[in-house]
Amino acid sequence: MFPFRVINQETTEDVLDMASVIGVVEQAYQMKSNQQATLFPLIFHEFVEGRADMDIKSGHLPQADIFGLKLVSWFGDNEKKGLPQLVGTVMVLDSQTGVPQGILSGEHITCMRTGAAGGIGAKYLARPESENLLIVGTGHQAPFQIMATLMTMTEIKRVYICNPRSPEKAQSFAANIKENLLTRFVSKYAGEEYKCYASCCDVQFIAVDNLEEATRKSDIIITATPSREPMIQGEWVKPGTHISCIGADMEGKQEIDERLFAKARVFVDDVGQAVRVGETKVAVKKGLITEGNIAAEIGNVIPGHVQGRQHEEEITIFDSTGIAFQDLLTAAHILKVADKRGVGTIVDL
Repeated sequence: MFPFRVINQETTEDVLDMASVIGVVEQAYQMKSNQQATLFPLIFHEFVEGRADMDIKSGHLPQADIFGLKLVSWFGDNEKKGLPQLVGTVMVLDSQTGVPQGILSGEHITCMRTGAAGGIGAKYLARPESENLLIVGTGHQAPFQIMATLMTMTEIKRVYICNPRSPEKAQSFAANIKENLLTRFVSKYAGEEYKCYASCCDVQFIAVDNLEEATRKSDIIITATPSREPMIQGEWVKPGTHISCIGADMEGKQEIDERLFAKARVFVDDVGQAVRVGETKVAVKKGLITEGNIAAEIGNVIPGHVQGRQHEEEITIFDSTGIAFQDLLTAAHILKVADKRGVGTIVDL
Protein backbone atom coordinates (compact mmCIF):
# COMPACT_ATOMS: atom_id res chain seq x y z
CA MET A 1 0.00 0.00 0.00
CA PHE A 2 2.88 2.36 0.79
CA PRO A 3 5.90 1.47 -1.36
CA PHE A 4 9.13 3.18 -0.33
CA ARG A 5 12.83 2.80 -1.00
CA VAL A 6 15.30 1.14 1.39
CA ILE A 7 18.91 2.27 0.96
CA ASN A 8 21.68 0.21 2.52
CA GLN A 9 25.15 1.35 3.57
CA GLU A 10 26.85 0.29 0.34
CA THR A 11 24.40 2.20 -1.85
CA THR A 12 24.65 5.27 0.38
CA GLU A 13 28.43 5.28 -0.03
CA ASP A 14 28.11 4.88 -3.80
CA VAL A 15 25.60 7.71 -4.15
CA LEU A 16 27.07 10.40 -1.86
CA ASP A 17 29.94 12.71 -2.78
CA MET A 18 31.32 15.34 -0.40
CA ALA A 19 30.84 18.30 -2.75
CA SER A 20 27.10 17.58 -2.97
CA VAL A 21 26.78 17.05 0.77
CA ILE A 22 28.48 20.38 1.53
CA GLY A 23 25.90 22.09 -0.71
CA VAL A 24 23.00 20.19 0.87
CA VAL A 25 24.12 21.00 4.43
CA GLU A 26 24.51 24.69 3.56
CA GLN A 27 20.95 24.61 2.23
CA ALA A 28 19.70 22.89 5.41
CA TYR A 29 21.34 25.53 7.61
CA GLN A 30 19.76 28.33 5.59
CA MET A 31 16.30 26.74 5.69
CA LYS A 32 16.51 26.64 9.46
CA SER A 33 17.71 30.21 9.85
CA ASN A 34 15.04 31.42 7.40
CA GLN A 35 12.46 29.73 9.64
CA GLN A 36 11.54 27.35 6.84
CA ALA A 37 12.01 24.32 9.07
CA THR A 38 11.01 23.08 12.52
CA LEU A 39 13.42 21.24 14.78
CA PHE A 40 11.83 18.79 17.24
CA PRO A 41 13.26 18.16 20.75
CA LEU A 42 16.37 15.98 20.93
CA ILE A 43 16.11 12.60 22.66
CA PHE A 44 19.30 11.27 24.24
CA HIS A 45 20.23 8.30 26.41
CA GLU A 46 23.65 7.22 27.66
CA PHE A 47 24.03 3.47 28.21
CA VAL A 48 27.60 3.66 29.55
CA GLU A 49 29.08 7.05 30.46
CA GLY A 50 31.55 8.14 27.81
CA ARG A 51 31.43 4.77 26.03
CA ALA A 52 27.94 4.13 24.66
CA ASP A 53 24.98 6.38 23.87
CA MET A 54 22.12 6.98 21.47
CA ASP A 55 20.13 9.95 20.26
CA ILE A 56 17.10 10.67 18.10
CA LYS A 57 17.07 13.87 16.08
CA SER A 58 13.96 14.81 14.12
CA GLY A 59 12.34 17.69 12.30
CA HIS A 60 10.11 19.05 9.54
CA LEU A 61 11.24 20.72 6.31
CA PRO A 62 8.08 22.14 4.68
CA GLN A 63 9.99 23.60 1.73
CA ALA A 64 11.21 20.11 0.86
CA ASP A 65 7.84 18.50 1.77
CA ILE A 66 9.49 16.07 4.18
CA PHE A 67 9.73 15.27 7.86
CA GLY A 68 11.49 12.46 9.64
CA LEU A 69 14.09 11.34 12.09
CA LYS A 70 17.50 9.82 12.57
CA LEU A 71 18.28 7.36 15.33
CA VAL A 72 22.01 6.95 15.83
CA SER A 73 23.99 5.05 18.43
CA TRP A 74 27.67 5.27 19.31
CA PHE A 75 29.33 2.32 21.05
CA GLY A 76 33.00 3.09 21.57
CA ASP A 77 34.00 -0.54 22.21
CA ASN A 78 32.48 -1.87 18.98
CA GLU A 79 35.84 -1.63 17.21
CA LYS A 80 37.12 -4.47 19.42
CA LYS A 81 34.13 -6.55 18.32
CA GLY A 82 34.67 -5.96 14.61
CA LEU A 83 31.65 -3.66 14.42
CA PRO A 84 31.33 0.03 13.47
CA GLN A 85 31.26 2.42 16.42
CA LEU A 86 28.49 4.47 14.82
CA VAL A 87 25.21 2.81 13.78
CA GLY A 88 22.25 4.79 12.51
CA THR A 89 18.97 4.75 10.63
CA VAL A 90 17.23 7.63 8.87
CA MET A 91 13.51 7.67 8.04
CA VAL A 92 12.10 10.21 5.56
CA LEU A 93 8.34 10.78 5.22
CA ASP A 94 6.14 12.92 2.99
CA SER A 95 4.90 15.90 5.01
CA GLN A 96 1.75 16.20 2.86
CA THR A 97 0.57 12.65 3.51
CA GLY A 98 2.70 11.09 6.26
CA VAL A 99 3.60 8.26 3.87
CA PRO A 100 7.20 6.99 4.16
CA GLN A 101 9.52 7.83 1.28
CA GLY A 102 12.54 5.90 2.43
CA ILE A 103 14.53 4.22 5.18
CA LEU A 104 18.28 4.62 4.89
CA SER A 105 21.38 3.38 6.63
CA GLY A 106 22.48 6.38 8.66
CA GLU A 107 26.15 5.77 9.47
CA HIS A 108 27.63 7.19 6.26
CA ILE A 109 25.06 10.00 6.11
CA THR A 110 26.09 11.04 9.63
CA CYS A 111 29.80 10.92 8.82
CA MET A 112 29.41 12.88 5.59
CA ARG A 113 27.09 15.61 6.88
CA THR A 114 29.20 16.04 10.04
CA GLY A 115 32.36 16.33 7.98
CA ALA A 116 30.62 18.85 5.75
CA ALA A 117 29.64 20.90 8.82
CA GLY A 118 33.26 21.22 9.95
CA GLY A 119 34.33 22.29 6.48
CA ILE A 120 31.48 24.81 6.26
CA GLY A 121 32.48 26.32 9.61
CA ALA A 122 36.00 26.87 8.30
CA LYS A 123 34.76 28.15 4.93
CA TYR A 124 32.73 30.99 6.43
CA LEU A 125 34.66 31.77 9.61
CA ALA A 126 38.36 31.00 9.12
CA ARG A 127 40.85 33.35 7.48
CA PRO A 128 40.91 32.48 3.74
CA GLU A 129 44.72 32.33 3.72
CA SER A 130 44.82 29.74 6.54
CA GLU A 131 47.62 27.22 5.97
CA ASN A 132 47.77 25.03 9.11
CA LEU A 133 44.92 22.72 10.07
CA LEU A 134 44.86 20.75 13.33
CA ILE A 135 42.58 17.72 13.67
CA VAL A 136 42.16 16.52 17.25
CA GLY A 137 40.92 12.94 17.18
CA THR A 138 41.66 10.00 14.88
CA GLY A 139 38.31 8.20 15.03
CA HIS A 140 35.75 7.48 12.32
CA GLN A 141 34.98 11.20 11.82
CA ALA A 142 38.52 12.49 11.23
CA PRO A 143 38.87 11.64 7.51
CA PHE A 144 35.53 13.30 6.75
CA GLN A 145 36.60 16.48 8.56
CA ILE A 146 39.86 16.55 6.64
CA MET A 147 38.28 16.00 3.24
CA ALA A 148 35.58 18.62 3.70
CA THR A 149 38.01 21.22 5.04
CA LEU A 150 40.53 20.65 2.26
CA MET A 151 37.69 21.16 -0.21
CA THR A 152 36.57 24.45 1.36
CA MET A 153 40.00 25.84 2.39
CA THR A 154 42.29 25.59 -0.61
CA GLU A 155 45.38 27.20 0.96
CA ILE A 156 45.95 24.46 3.56
CA LYS A 157 49.55 23.22 3.41
CA ARG A 158 49.91 21.25 6.65
CA VAL A 159 47.47 19.04 8.55
CA TYR A 160 48.51 18.21 12.10
CA ILE A 161 46.98 15.01 13.49
CA CYS A 162 46.72 14.56 17.26
CA ASN A 163 45.24 11.79 19.36
CA PRO A 164 45.79 12.92 22.98
CA ARG A 165 45.21 9.38 24.27
CA SER A 166 47.29 7.49 21.73
CA PRO A 167 50.22 9.07 19.82
CA GLU A 168 50.63 5.70 18.06
CA LYS A 169 47.18 6.01 16.50
CA ALA A 170 48.04 9.50 15.30
CA GLN A 171 51.20 8.17 13.65
CA SER A 172 49.30 5.39 11.91
CA PHE A 173 46.51 7.74 10.86
CA ALA A 174 48.91 10.29 9.36
CA ALA A 175 50.79 7.57 7.47
CA ASN A 176 47.62 6.22 5.86
CA ILE A 177 45.38 9.26 5.43
CA LYS A 178 46.14 9.98 1.76
CA GLU A 179 45.24 6.42 0.79
CA ASN A 180 42.20 6.65 3.06
CA LEU A 181 41.00 9.82 1.31
CA LEU A 182 41.57 8.21 -2.09
CA THR A 183 39.57 5.10 -1.15
CA ARG A 184 36.71 6.84 0.65
CA PHE A 185 36.15 9.94 -1.46
CA VAL A 186 38.04 10.00 -4.74
CA SER A 187 38.07 6.58 -6.37
CA LYS A 188 34.26 6.58 -6.80
CA TYR A 189 33.92 10.15 -8.05
CA ALA A 190 35.49 12.73 -10.28
CA GLY A 191 34.95 16.47 -10.19
CA GLU A 192 35.63 18.39 -6.99
CA GLU A 193 36.85 15.40 -4.98
CA TYR A 194 39.42 14.51 -7.61
CA LYS A 195 40.72 18.08 -7.83
CA CYS A 196 40.89 18.27 -4.04
CA TYR A 197 42.82 15.01 -3.79
CA ALA A 198 45.24 16.09 -6.51
CA SER A 199 45.98 19.29 -4.60
CA CYS A 200 46.24 17.50 -1.25
CA CYS A 201 49.13 15.44 -2.59
CA ASP A 202 51.19 18.54 -1.78
CA VAL A 203 49.75 18.78 1.74
CA GLN A 204 51.85 17.50 4.63
CA PHE A 205 50.07 15.24 7.11
CA ILE A 206 52.00 15.38 10.36
CA ALA A 207 51.33 13.33 13.50
CA VAL A 208 51.92 15.36 16.67
CA ASP A 209 51.98 14.37 20.33
CA ASN A 210 52.37 17.87 21.76
CA LEU A 211 48.87 19.35 21.53
CA GLU A 212 49.89 22.71 22.97
CA GLU A 213 52.61 23.22 20.39
CA ALA A 214 50.33 22.16 17.52
CA THR A 215 47.54 24.44 18.75
CA ARG A 216 49.87 27.44 18.86
CA LYS A 217 50.85 26.81 15.21
CA SER A 218 47.36 26.22 13.82
CA ASP A 219 45.06 28.57 11.91
CA ILE A 220 42.11 26.16 11.96
CA ILE A 221 41.36 23.61 14.68
CA ILE A 222 38.73 20.89 14.44
CA THR A 223 37.97 18.78 17.49
CA ALA A 224 36.21 15.46 16.92
CA THR A 225 36.53 13.34 20.07
CA PRO A 226 34.29 11.96 22.84
CA SER A 227 36.23 13.98 25.45
CA ARG A 228 34.57 14.92 28.72
CA GLU A 229 37.15 17.53 29.71
CA PRO A 230 38.82 20.40 27.83
CA MET A 231 41.86 19.34 25.82
CA ILE A 232 42.72 22.72 24.28
CA GLN A 233 43.50 25.51 26.74
CA GLY A 234 42.55 29.11 26.03
CA GLU A 235 46.08 30.51 26.33
CA TRP A 236 47.32 28.17 23.60
CA VAL A 237 45.04 29.59 20.88
CA LYS A 238 46.62 32.38 18.85
CA PRO A 239 44.69 35.42 17.54
CA GLY A 240 42.97 34.77 14.22
CA THR A 241 42.33 31.07 14.87
CA HIS A 242 39.08 29.39 13.90
CA ILE A 243 37.81 26.38 15.90
CA SER A 244 35.06 23.99 14.75
CA CYS A 245 33.83 21.96 17.74
CA ILE A 246 32.37 18.69 16.50
CA GLY A 247 32.61 16.13 19.31
CA ALA A 248 30.75 17.82 22.17
CA ASP A 249 27.15 17.18 21.17
CA MET A 250 25.74 15.67 24.37
CA GLU A 251 25.54 16.54 28.06
CA GLY A 252 28.87 15.92 29.80
CA LYS A 253 31.09 16.26 26.75
CA GLN A 254 33.65 19.06 26.41
CA GLU A 255 36.68 19.53 24.15
CA ILE A 256 37.91 23.12 24.56
CA ASP A 257 38.52 25.54 27.41
CA GLU A 258 35.25 27.33 28.16
CA ARG A 259 37.21 30.56 28.74
CA LEU A 260 37.75 30.77 24.99
CA PHE A 261 34.10 31.67 24.52
CA ALA A 262 34.56 34.93 26.43
CA LYS A 263 37.09 36.21 23.90
CA ALA A 264 35.77 34.64 20.70
CA ARG A 265 33.02 35.37 18.18
CA VAL A 266 30.71 32.38 18.59
CA PHE A 267 28.49 30.71 15.97
CA VAL A 268 26.29 27.63 16.29
CA ASP A 269 24.04 25.43 14.18
CA ASP A 270 21.14 25.73 16.65
CA VAL A 271 21.18 28.15 19.60
CA GLY A 272 18.92 26.15 21.91
CA GLN A 273 20.73 22.89 21.32
CA ALA A 274 24.18 24.49 21.68
CA VAL A 275 23.44 25.97 25.11
CA ARG A 276 21.81 22.73 26.31
CA VAL A 277 24.19 20.04 25.08
CA GLY A 278 26.88 21.64 22.90
CA GLU A 279 30.36 22.96 23.57
CA THR A 280 28.76 26.30 24.42
CA LYS A 281 26.86 24.92 27.41
CA VAL A 282 29.73 25.04 29.95
CA ALA A 283 30.55 28.68 29.15
CA VAL A 284 26.87 29.59 29.59
CA LYS A 285 26.49 27.61 32.82
CA LYS A 286 29.57 29.28 34.32
CA GLY A 287 28.32 32.74 33.33
CA LEU A 288 31.21 33.45 30.96
CA ILE A 289 28.74 34.26 28.19
CA THR A 290 24.98 34.36 27.78
CA GLU A 291 22.84 33.08 24.96
CA GLY A 292 22.75 36.68 23.73
CA ASN A 293 26.53 36.63 23.19
CA ILE A 294 26.17 34.06 20.40
CA ALA A 295 26.77 36.02 17.19
CA ALA A 296 24.45 33.94 14.99
CA GLU A 297 23.47 30.57 13.67
CA ILE A 298 25.69 29.59 10.75
CA GLY A 299 22.67 29.58 8.43
CA ASN A 300 22.53 33.38 8.73
CA VAL A 301 26.21 33.74 7.84
CA ILE A 302 26.10 31.66 4.65
CA PRO A 303 23.85 34.09 2.68
CA GLY A 304 25.54 37.14 4.24
CA HIS A 305 22.73 38.18 6.57
CA VAL A 306 25.22 38.23 9.46
CA GLN A 307 28.94 38.93 9.16
CA GLY A 308 31.16 36.04 10.16
CA ARG A 309 34.75 36.94 10.95
CA GLN A 310 35.08 40.68 11.53
CA HIS A 311 38.88 41.03 11.47
CA GLU A 312 42.04 38.94 11.07
CA GLU A 313 42.91 38.85 14.77
CA GLU A 314 39.50 37.56 15.85
CA ILE A 315 39.10 34.05 17.28
CA THR A 316 35.98 32.35 15.91
CA ILE A 317 34.19 29.27 17.21
CA PHE A 318 31.60 27.15 15.41
CA ASP A 319 29.73 24.87 17.82
CA SER A 320 28.29 22.13 15.61
CA THR A 321 25.95 19.93 17.65
CA GLY A 322 24.34 18.35 14.61
CA ILE A 323 20.72 18.95 13.61
CA ALA A 324 18.15 16.69 12.00
CA PHE A 325 17.83 18.88 8.90
CA GLN A 326 21.34 17.90 7.81
CA ASP A 327 20.40 14.22 7.88
CA LEU A 328 16.93 14.60 6.37
CA LEU A 329 17.96 16.79 3.45
CA THR A 330 20.98 14.57 2.74
CA ALA A 331 18.73 11.51 2.86
CA ALA A 332 16.23 13.18 0.50
CA HIS A 333 19.12 13.91 -1.88
CA ILE A 334 20.13 10.23 -1.78
CA LEU A 335 16.56 9.10 -2.50
CA LYS A 336 16.35 11.37 -5.55
CA VAL A 337 19.66 10.09 -6.95
CA ALA A 338 18.73 6.49 -6.14
CA ASP A 339 15.41 6.89 -7.94
CA LYS A 340 17.15 8.20 -11.07
CA ARG A 341 19.69 5.36 -10.98
CA GLY A 342 17.15 2.71 -10.06
CA VAL A 343 19.12 1.56 -7.02
CA GLY A 344 17.96 0.54 -3.57
CA THR A 345 15.14 -1.86 -2.70
CA ILE A 346 11.46 -1.00 -3.02
CA VAL A 347 9.45 -2.26 -0.03
CA ASP A 348 5.68 -2.15 0.36
CA LEU A 349 4.22 -2.12 3.88
